[in-house]
Amino acid sequence: MQRRDFLKAVGTSAVASSVAVPLMARGTVGQPNVIILLCDQWSYGATKATGLALDTAPTLDRLQRSGVGFARNYCTAPLCVPSRVSMLTGRWPEAHRVRMNLQDRAAFYEKDIYQVAKAAGYRTALVGKNHSYLRKGDVDFWREYYHEGAAPDQDVSPIQKAYDRWLRDRHFNVVDTPTPFPLTTQLPYRIVSDAMTFIDQSGDVPFLMQVSIPEPHNPEQVPAPYWDMFPPATVPDRCAGPEMLPKLGERLQWEYRMQQAAFPDTEKLWRRYRSNYFGMLRLIDDQIKRLTDYLDAKGLADNTVIVFTADHGDSLMNFGIGHKGLGLRETVTHTPMVWWGPGIRPNAAADTAFTSMADLMPTLCEIIGEPIPHGVQGRSLLPLLRGDDYPKDEFRSIYSGVGVGGLYYEDKDEVPLSTGHDDKLPGMFDELNKVTLSGNQKMVRMGDWKLMYDMMGYGQLYNLKTDPCELTNLFGQPQHATIQADLMAELAMWVIRSQDSLPTGPQNAKYETKWPAAHNWYAPYRHMGRPPNAYIP
Repeated sequence: MQRRDFLKAVGTSAVASSVAVPLMARGTVGQPNVIILLCDQWSYGATKATGLALDTAPTLDRLQRSGVGFARNYCTAPLCVPSRVSMLTGRWPEAHRVRMNLQDRAAFYEKDIYQVAKAAGYRTALVGKNHSYLRKGDVDFWREYYHEGAAPDQDVSPIQKAYDRWLRDRHFNVVDTPTPFPLTTQLPYRIVSDAMTFIDQSGDVPFLMQVSIPEPHNPEQVPAPYWDMFPPATVPDRCAGPEMLPKLGERLQWEYRMQQAAFPDTEKLWRRYRSNYFGMLRLIDDQIKRLTDYLDAKGLADNTVIVFTADHGDSLMNFGIGHKGLGLRETVTHTPMVWWGPGIRPNAAADTAFTSMADLMPTLCEIIGEPIPHGVQGRSLLPLLRGDDYPKDEFRSIYSGVGVGGLYYEDKDEVPLSTGHDDKLPGMFDELNKVTLSGNQKMVRMGDWKLMYDMMGYGQLYNLKTDPCELTNLFGQPQHATIQADLMAELAMWVIRSQDSLPTGPQNAKYETKWPAAHNWYAPYRHMGRPPNAYIP
């Protein structure tokens, strides 16, 4: 059953899965505005507040200090469309059925956050990169941008048009000279300007707006004054270079060869890559400040909730690999999530609770005072944002996955490196292709540990406290048998939990599912009379 057929079958009045608890219930009148600040390819740990020595995001760090920044947040899948669909629907890819970037229209769900907001009387907007099933008619205000510039139906100035043409000609590769256009042509600047236009048009009506910035996704480019704001010689070292690839398997070696065949300077420019990346973070952060200052000037800051996150991270030239691509390494799965606004206050629990991109949607449902729809698998973070009690067991681990099934391609299959190339864009390579997305791999994070397991029965086990670069695989070692067994059980629980439960609402009374009650949490049902796993962080 496809999404629209399912919506027709259940109607729009299905009983929701939990009782809504508005964020504003504590003495504040009116519904809060909501801004989802979404970046593409922003890895966790890229700001001072999250451990980097460089001051890449002072505004975001300030918001985190007065709000809540989750230190253990993960995307549901480290590629754009599946992760963005999880953000909109609160469902893992196994349930919403979008497991690669070419499947956006396959999305399956009861209601997404835009539909929930519209039902609550909100004006809605998407400004920036879409890369989901959403279309122009699904929101009240639409200004779309791609990585190569504005959508064709937008009015742009001559200099913006020239910049967009220059951007396309970079073919998504790292740029070794300053961008020869002013800040006002950069997509983050233009997107924030459009966001301000929407705010002005909304009047007194509450709004929910996605401000979706295509950067710091490649091409890694940046103009003055952000060029060399963090000079290449000063950027933190990477975990290792391509000399480590033989230890990491032939699939990652194939991805590296594909990258170098398309653009041989990628590895030579690894420090420039990171310098431009961090400079772009600062550029984006300055635009976040511009937006928050505008809210303040309009008298809206005290009634607007902002959540900042990313669809996935970046490989950051570790092991010679740029962008994203193969596997579930920390740099591509571990992402920031920062909440700020009325009723939100700092909470030490954010340092230890494991959260997900899928948790954003049910949290926003409760913030705007609407029930969480059927089929939502994410958990509302509202009590953690308020500083209220929460069940630690519910947030003791998190789960992610990648792959479209089948077997892995191997060197013996002799897949040409050109598989990831585009003949119309010389030097461009697409790291998401049949080699990098073949097979299936799942991961679970709990405490200091991470376990990955695939459809072939191959496992990886890392202690991230002592091995943050994931270089020493402890899977199968007798001295780690207990923690390995505990993590395997935790992974099995998540795989089972993330299976789809639609359609089993009241329209199918004979099989109506018992839905989680408060905040979509499974606790206190989680262990149902059996002892929990031995390892509880």
